Amino acid sequence: MTKARLPKPEPRAVAVECDGTRIPVATDKLAELSRQVLRALKVPRAMLSVTFVSARTSALLNARHLGHTGPTDVITFALGTDPAGTVIGDIYICPEVARAQAQAHRVGVREEIARLVVHGTLHACGWEHPDDDARTTSPMWRRQEQLLRRFWITPSRRA
Repeated sequence: MTKARLPKPEPRAVAVECDGTRIPVATDKLAELSRQVLRALKVPRAMLSVTFVSARTSALLNARHLGHTGPTDVITFALGTDPAGTVIGDIYICPEVARAQAQAHRVGVREEIARLVVHGTLHACGWEHPDDDARTTSPMWRRQEQLLRRFWITPSRRA
């Protein structure tokens, strides 16, 4: 009698939740996108949570933790690593802000939400960017867009 082999557990755990908000993308697809980014960055182990929140909750987080007024697109709390080297982080995304940004940049809202997942995942892994206009030309932004094209904006999705 042969023993059944259990699948090896995924060392990059990503949980995606919608805290009373609706998003136009399946949460499992966004979790897999974050795991793909972690693999591309060669992060061996991670525990990330991605939570979609209302504009009100985003504004509260933004004020309390960053001292800014109003809702923002994404806030990441990079919590560091545990003794085993597991990257730990919490990512909060506001779909309302994502929708406005998608419209302003003339991209689809699904693409903008995916961009924010990639952005938050990079921050959780320690990547940083300037807060001024240089943000969109920073190494982090270039890496974000490269990963987004690689894992989300495939030729079939561009059509």
